[in-house]
This record gives sequence, structure tokens and C-alpha cells, in this order.
Amino acid sequence: MESLVIVENIEKTYGKGSNEFKALENISFTIENGEFVGIMGPSGAGKSTLLNVLATIDTPTSGNILIGSDNIATMKEEQLADFRRDHLGFIFQDYNLLDSLTVRENILLPLAIAKKKPAEIKERVEKIAKTFGISDLLDKFPYQISGGQKQRTAASRALITNPKMIFADEPTGALDSKSATDLLESMASLNEVDETTIMMVTHDAYAASFCRRILFIKDGQLSKEIHRGNDTRDQFFKMILDELGQMGGEVNDVI
Repeated sequence: MESLVIVENIEKTYGKGSNEFKALENISFTIENGEFVGIMGPSGAGKSTLLNVLATIDTPTSGNILIGSDNIATMKEEQLADFRRDHLGFIFQDYNLLDSLTVRENILLPLAIAKKKPAEIKERVEKIAKTFGISDLLDKFPYQISGGQKQRTAASRALITNPKMIFADEPTGALDSKSATDLLESMASLNEVDETTIMMVTHDAYAASFCRRILFIKDGQLSKEIHRGNDTRDQFFKMILDELGQMGGEVNDVI
């Protein structure tokens, strides 16, 4: 497979002098086209900071981040905004839906901003809504649907532009177990069938078991990575639990 993301010696430092805090230290790895990668580790380890610098939400203090042929670590804010809009998709824990728009309108918003043709917008919305099982909700408003349905709407909006990369930050954090499973199964299906590249930060071993590879981060550094390979998801789940246990700390702090 071809590398989509190349991360080289990324560091992120906050503050100066005696107040300096190094959130990320000398992190390097690659993500191949079509991978589903999880980021895990104790609270405060640097998981969300890593996602934020890769997702152009924050900038690294030093190092390079290549997504395709573009080095986002050296881009100015205006370039980053264009790159984010054109190539990246985001799924967050708190949905970020607009209450004044229907489910359909929330999903199609990125396409409308990009001035796509109405026929193309209609086709894409219907296809992604079917994938996430929300076709019968398209004319409802966010306040009329459940948390799980909101998250699937948010995921549909993230994917509607066919982005190079999806970043998911604790996407199941506010969901009940059935809604979480529905979302994760849909994401895994998109990864397997459409080869959508996904990077997901999660504290939850069950959610992580849907990934194909897990990067563990501790004290701002990559400590280990594991691959699912030919194992079943249940076997991978147990492997993840074992790794989290070996990382130490309070159980609730890690998983």
C-alpha cells in the first residue's frame, strides 16, 4: 500500500521557560491509504494533541506532516483552511450539527459550500444516508433524533465530500452501546469496502477493536503499536486490553 500520511519527528510544546510543557515528543509514523488506525493511551498522554496537529486544528512546534504530497506543517492558516475543507473529514464526540437545518441539509452543507450541482448533491446524500442507515431521517431536525442518529448524521456529513482522510475524536463517547456499535460497524464497512482512511482517537478498547492497527501513546511519545492481522475482532479486543493493562495507571484512566 502507498503511504497517505507521513509524520516525521513531530513535537508540540506549550508555554515557555519554567512553564514549558512538551505534549508531543519526537513522534514519527506512517498511515497507508485505506488504513483504519486507532490512537490510545492514558488520559493526558497526548492523544488529542496528536490528532489535532494531524487534522490541521493545531500546528506542531517542529517536524513535518505530509498528507499526500502536501506538508501541512509548513502551511499558512489560509492554506490550511482550504486543505481542511477540500481533503479532510471530522467526526467529533459532540456532533456539531446545526439545529436549524434538517438532517439532509446538515449532510449536504459541505457540498453546497463547494457549489456542487444539485443532482450530484442529491445522489451523494442518498448514498451516504443509506450507508449509515438514516435514509428515513433526512427530513427531520437534530432535536427530533437520538444521539446515535445525530452521530451517524455527523459521520455522513464528514464523508460526503469523499475526503482523503477521516479524523474521529472519541466518536462513541456520548453514545449508548448499540448506537456506538452501529456507528463503528458503518465506519469499518466504509474502510473495508470503499478503502476510506480513518484515524480514530479513543479511550475505549471495544471501539478500538474495530481498527486494523493501534498506536499507543504515553507521556507524549509513541510507546508501541499492534496490528490486528488475521485475528478476529474479539481476539484483537483482548490484545488491546492486555496492552492497556501493561501501560499501568488507573483502569478508568486508561480504558
